[in-house]
Amino acid sequence: MLLYILDLLGVAVFAISGALAAGRKGLDLFGVLVIAAITAIGGGTLRDLLLDRHPIFWIDDPTYLVVILGAAGFTLAYVRLREPPGRALLVADALGLGLFAVAGAQIAEGVGLGTLIIVLMGTMTGVAGGVLRDVLTAQVPLILRRDIYATAAIAGILVYLLLSALGLPPGVAAVLGMLSVVTLRLLAIMKGLRLPVFRLPRDPS
Repeated sequence: MLLYILDLLGVAVFAISGALAAGRKGLDLFGVLVIAAITAIGGGTLRDLLLDRHPIFWIDDPTYLVVILGAAGFTLAYVRLREPPGRALLVADALGLGLFAVAGAQIAEGVGLGTLIIVLMGTMTGVAGGVLRDVLTAQVPLILRRDIYATAAIAGILVYLLLSALGLPPGVAAVLGMLSVVTLRLLAIMKGLRLPVFRLPRDPS
């Protein structure tokens, strides 16, 4: 039940993130719903396809689609009443990243996969929707920039796995892992923390 609630919360937060991104690009109402949905369920859909989980989670439970519509509608109503905070998109994205990354890792863990694949599936669940959102709104995906993004997801998943291995209840370990993702991502946003850039040396000739 905890995993399900967190999954719905992650869907809502990512849908808000997608709706805000669509609004900043001036898309119509249908475009807002499309971007919100892709952002919210894109990563989980890719995860389920790779893990051969059928039916896909949102087909099996249309509640996810209802949550997306509700979150997008709330965002549309809110921005008509007041200006969204300047960093609302990044904050919403950080929350969704934390929720989805650990929830995706728990699903992969439940299938009995190894640690490396659990980290990969959790990270993919967290970042793939945002990548699709950025591509469709003509932005360079966050995962390809210097921003600490996928790195935050990986770190939070490892925290979750480590705490679980130490004997903490799965729910407690999951919450602490999610908080680790969100904290690291928000610190990167506020403090401007970035990964080093790889550059090829210049040709002396």
